[in-house]
Amino acid sequence: MASSDLPPSVLSHVSLGTNDYSRAKAFYDAVLATLQIRCVMDFDGGAGYGRKFPEFWIQSPLDGGRANAGNGVHIAFLANTINEVNAFHAKALELGGKDDGAPGYRPEYTPEYYAAFVRDLDGNKIEAMLMVKEGSKG
Repeated sequence: MASSDLPPSVLSHVSLGTNDYSRAKAFYDAVLATLQIRCVMDFDGGAGYGRKFPEFWIQSPLDGGRANAGNGVHIAFLANTINEVNAFHAKALELGGKDDGAPGYRPEYTPEYYAAFVRDLDGNKIEAMLMVKEGSKG
């Protein structure tokens, strides 16, 4: 298979467990809406989010055990604008998320990397980011 025939992403989807599905669903419905991401699939105890298909899932653990946040794990969502990154961070904090890195440039990654980090209601680290094109840093 030629590299031009390969899918553009290396991931199909990722999932985070939650201990309070209805609370987590309300949180992600509102927070991801700031990035033009919506719930595209919903079933009892689980929801899939994306722009066209479910790439990010929240769900009650299938084994019935308690969900725990992974140390060193985080999920980064692609934003379209700096305003979306800022709105993502503000909405997450408004809904009970915890600040884990205010919106801003991260020159330690690259000069164009603009991101914000929060902890969701279960302690999972989530991020909104984009690479800001030269000349559009406003």
